[in-house]
Amino acid sequence: MGAHSHDNIDWDAHLQRLRAADDFIAPDITQVIGRLLRPDDRSVIEIGAGAGGTAAIIAKTLAAHGDDAQLTIVDTAEQLLNAAGERAAADGVEVRTVRADAAADTLAEEIEKAGATPQADLVYAAFVVHHLPDQLAGLRRLARLVKPGGRLAVVEFGLQTRVLPADIGQGEPGLEARLLNASEQWFQKMRAEMDGAVRLPMGWSKAMTEAGLVEATSFSYLIDRPAPLDDTGRAAAIRQLAMLRRDADERLPAADVEILDQLLDPDGEHYAGNRDDLHYLGANTVHVGTKPS
Repeated sequence: MGAHSHDNIDWDAHLQRLRAADDFIAPDITQVIGRLLRPDDRSVIEIGAGAGGTAAIIAKTLAAHGDDAQLTIVDTAEQLLNAAGERAAADGVEVRTVRADAAADTLAEEIEKAGATPQADLVYAAFVVHHLPDQLAGLRRLARLVKPGGRLAVVEFGLQTRVLPADIGQGEPGLEARLLNASEQWFQKMRAEMDGAVRLPMGWSKAMTEAGLVEATSFSYLIDRPAPLDDTGRAAAIRQLAMLRRDADERLPAADVEILDQLLDPDGEHYAGNRDDLHYLGANTVHVGTKPS
């Protein structure tokens, strides 16, 4: 059985979906990593392995910077960690995987015990901190992994992803807006039901400052694939709709749920994958703070 995280999601079971998502956004993440890594950076700790797509991009970028580079990948899910380690293997870059919990105060010790560097020029955590019970404590823990003068980069959601036109010709217009509202309700419930959950009543840049970092700033990147989508884009749009199906029975009118199921039925006449007006538009935000020298 795969390892469950604090949000009670079995991330090992999502490996194939995560791999496909990595491939879809690889051009966008390549630009993000290129912007974050400085020419003299030689060490990175990535918190949250995913399927290894970002780790592979980091390793490739580090390899281009010169010899003696180190990448440490940290996660609680063993299958994801192994997959990420394999995908990130790169000539000239030492890649280590560490099974450890970003919510544990022993995080740095576990990394060091595994023979990896306990501090890095860049610590990168994408869509991880919002899964930790105490997000501010998590930021402080991650900040301790940053070398003096190095930086912590935390990626979190910016604008909700949209893939459908406002009126799909079925039911009441605005189906996607209602789905996204239900998704936000699910997220808030997920946060509230975590053991030991603590609210974070501030923006991410303020939280980075509270965690002891300076020069806190943010930038956003678009994932913009206009209609008509190619096969990869259509698959990504369908994954997005499938994710929105989660808990829809509890939060949406039955008519909306029925229409969503029709959109997700590959054998049905209303299958979304057959539409030529599907698009994919989302924005995520990278929050960066520097460790005082």
